[in-house]
Amino acid sequence: MNSRLSDAELAARIARGAGQILLGVRDSDLLDGRVLGDVGDTMAQAWISTVLARHRPRDAVLSEEAADVGDRATAERVWIIDPLDGTREFAAGTADWAVHVALTEHGVVAAAAVSLPATGEVFRTDTVEKTSTPLTGRLATSRWGGSYETSWVSSRLHLQMVPIGSAGAKAMAVVRGDVDAYVHAGGQYEWDNAAPVGVATAAGLHCSRLDGSEIVYNNPHPYMPDFVICRTEIRDEMMAALDQVW
Repeated sequence: MNSRLSDAELAARIARGAGQILLGVRDSDLLDGRVLGDVGDTMAQAWISTVLARHRPRDAVLSEEAADVGDRATAERVWIIDPLDGTREFAAGTADWAVHVALTEHGVVAAAAVSLPATGEVFRTDTVEKTSTPLTGRLATSRWGGSYETSWVSSRLHLQMVPIGSAGAKAMAVVRGDVDAYVHAGGQYEWDNAAPVGVATAAGLHCSRLDGSEIVYNNPHPYMPDFVICRTEIRDEMMAALDQVW
C-alpha cells in the first residue's frame, strides 16, 4: 500500500479506479435500468470509502451515496465525492457520466479529479492544461431541457445550446474546449460540482456562483443551487447577462 501519494494523485487514482469498477458493472447484459444504476452507485461508493479510509483516515468525507454524519462541516480537510455522476446516463449506456473526487481545505478545492470512464479520460487539477482552444459559440445544457437562465444566456451571448448528460461531462466539455460555458441554475449538491469546479479552475476557466460570488464548499447543508463555468474571454459578457436575470 502506497500511503505517500499526493492528494492530487490519490484523487486521480480513485476516480480512475471507480470508473473501471463501473465499466465492469455495465459490461454485460445481466443488469439494466434502475437496478444497474443502483448497483453501480453502491459498488463505487464501497470501494472509494474503503480507499479513503486506508489512505486518508483523518480526513472527513462527504458523498452523495453515504450518510452525512459527524462533524464534517467543521473539518479542515474534506473529500467531496460523487461515485457516479449521471446515474441515468450510466444505466442508459451513454458515455456522458463521470466520477467526481475532490479534496477541499477550508471550503476551497485543493485537489480534484474527474473521470469520464466511457471515454477513458481523467482530468486532474495538477496536470490539466489551460483551456486555450478557439471559442466555439456553444453552451452546455441538460439533455432534459435548459433553464430560463441558460436560455437567456444563450440568446444574449449568441451561444448554441448543446445537450450533454451529467454535470461532470458538461464541465469537462468546457475544459476540453468543446463548449464555451456551462450555466446551472436548477439546484445541485456539492458533490455534483466540487471536483468539476476544481478541475475547471485549474484549467484557467472562470468559476463562480451566478451572482459572481465565490463558490464555497463544505457547508453545513451541502446544497449548491447555482454556478457558472465559462471561458475567461466571455466572462464579463456572461456575468453581465446573468446579472439581468439573477
